[in-house]
Amino acid sequence: MNMFCYQCEQTAKGAGCTAHGVCGKDPETAALQDLVIHVAEGVSQYAHRARPLGVTHRPADLFVVEALFATVTNVDFDPQRVAELIHRGAASRSEIKQAYASACQKAGRQPEPLAQDAAIEPADDLDELIRQGEQVTIQKRIDALGEDVAGLQELITYGLKGMAAYVDHAQILGVEDEGVYAFIHEAMDFLAGNPSDVDALVGMALRVGEVNLKAMEMLDAANTGTYGHPEPTEVRVTPVKGKCIVVSGHDLKDLKMLLEQTEGKGVNIYTHGEMLPCLAYPELKKHKHLVGNYGGAWQDQRQEFDAFPGAILMTTNCIQKPKNSYAGRIFTTGLVAWPNVTHIGADAKGNKDFTPVIEAALAAPGFESDADEKTITIGFARNTVMSVADRVIDAVKAGNIRHFFLIGGCDGAKPGRNYYTELAQQVPDDCVILTLACGKYRFNKLPFGDIGGIPRLLDCGQCNDAYSAIQIAVALSKAFDCSVNELPLSLVLSWYEQKAVCILLTLLHLGIKNMRLGPTLPAFVGPNVLKVLVDQFNLMPIKTPEEDLAAMLG
Repeated sequence: MNMFCYQCEQTAKGAGCTAHGVCGKDPETAALQDLVIHVAEGVSQYAHRARPLGVTHRPADLFVVEALFATVTNVDFDPQRVAELIHRGAASRSEIKQAYASACQKAGRQPEPLAQDAAIEPADDLDELIRQGEQVTIQKRIDALGEDVAGLQELITYGLKGMAAYVDHAQILGVEDEGVYAFIHEAMDFLAGNPSDVDALVGMALRVGEVNLKAMEMLDAANTGTYGHPEPTEVRVTPVKGKCIVVSGHDLKDLKMLLEQTEGKGVNIYTHGEMLPCLAYPELKKHKHLVGNYGGAWQDQRQEFDAFPGAILMTTNCIQKPKNSYAGRIFTTGLVAWPNVTHIGADAKGNKDFTPVIEAALAAPGFESDADEKTITIGFARNTVMSVADRVIDAVKAGNIRHFFLIGGCDGAKPGRNYYTELAQQVPDDCVILTLACGKYRFNKLPFGDIGGIPRLLDCGQCNDAYSAIQIAVALSKAFDCSVNELPLSLVLSWYEQKAVCILLTLLHLGIKNMRLGPTLPAFVGPNVLKVLVDQFNLMPIKTPEEDLAAMLG
């Protein structure tokens, strides 16, 4: 069977994966993921119509968020788990449909017609379910609507997928917003109507960016309210002797539960990839057996996990196909999954038992000796940077800081990403680099020094912490009484998956111009849509570090 997927930066030939996903997704899983989005649109049609009548349905809210998040690149590769999600969605759809019908009857009105057939009944047989998914593929939209319209619909969908990741993380920590759930249903209902008006599609995409700002604010509040504000912290990036577990992904609560369950058991915990910023949170770093960070960004995990002498826990994205050498000691939890990899589920209260992970760590050899100690400094989130804002502003006014560069985003394995390393290395000594997300691994272990005690490299955290970087930019604009576009600030972004898409939409919603994006532009953004983005926002593809640096400083 064939597939079509072009939602990530590494999509085959820069156009779309048609035989097998570059990420490792097979055609069967691709079809099931298309079907789960279709079912989510059906659920949202009822939920969107029911809300004005005072009817909300938490299972429907959570299902649509999880359906969107589960289909983000490098999250759920397990056909059985995706199938279970589809059937859960169908059950939620039946419940919200009945609740909507009852509310209409009570109000003495007829139910509104749906934009599309929302009554598809998922098959019990997995093969038949896959065939159902083949009827609602992205390729069919492209064939029916053309590249520009279909691409704009997908831009909205991918923005919603990224937003759903933030919403899911926040709700796990108890922070939710009815308005955000309402908008997600509204946007999914909009997509279910198969809109073709380009202005309406662009408008909805910018609204996704607007609401995503709220979603990022929610997650920031959830993380800092639970674990404290990140603070500047020296982090060890070389191993120490002993049994070990490495935790990758993004979920802070999973790490906290694992730390509590391994307390006093002689097992050291390391972060990996986007979990590195966890070492700066007071409530997490107080656990002394959280000893440091291991390895780098997600795309190197197959080599790094192969060499890691302990157990591995994947939380949320970004998983790659495990090698046989560590398949028996890697575990997944949350929405991330891979076929035949042991999954750690949660009970009704959200608690998880990580005993299998701990037992695997104790059975593994662990690190035999300490490596030479090397450290990096992290923890420059908004609270920290704003606490020294006066010093930063004075340094700018005195001419000691000439320019700020935000160089960050998703990393990836595709050639061309050495651009970001070279750019960071060529930034002049009187300039400051802000960074976040796993793209920072391209240069975060290089020595950058400081400017009057202010580090030249400020690590703002995960991709989930983009809110911090935005708030820093807004605070600087207020301090200098100008717009963000007038600041001595240049944004050079790397993207890989859908969280980067929703962050870009947020920046566009805020009216931020002159951003550079790479390594390549999204395949789903056709030439006509790109022209709109260039004309309205001067969004630019990256060139060479030398050309871009000269233009930004000029």
